[in-house]
Amino acid sequence: MTLLHDFMCFFGGAVLTNAIPHLANGLSGRPFQSPFAKPHGRGLSSSQVNVVWGFVNLLAAWLLLGLSPAFDVHRISNVLLTLAGGLVLGIWMARHFGRLHGGYPLEKSDRP
Repeated sequence: MTLLHDFMCFFGGAVLTNAIPHLANGLSGRPFQSPFAKPHGRGLSSSQVNVVWGFVNLLAAWLLLGLSPAFDVHRISNVLLTLAGGLVLGIWMARHFGRLHGGYPLEKSDRP
């Protein structure tokens, strides 16, 4: 495996994980943070924006994983790198959005 292939697996898993909250909230009709909100990453975007952004993330994951000629779901190294990318971004997202929604304790510097 090459470094480029490892990169594609890791970030394919990350963008696949990022699609989940955008699609879940958007399809449920709830606003949610997106890169297009103001303030960036903290403000809410409409459910329609989140559905579109979720599908953009699915497309990116497909481009990174599905179109990679070296990606094989039967190779444990491919699966582990993809899962690692999803886990790393998932933990970051849980911390970031937890601060906004009360699911993660505030740091002393975050308290009013």
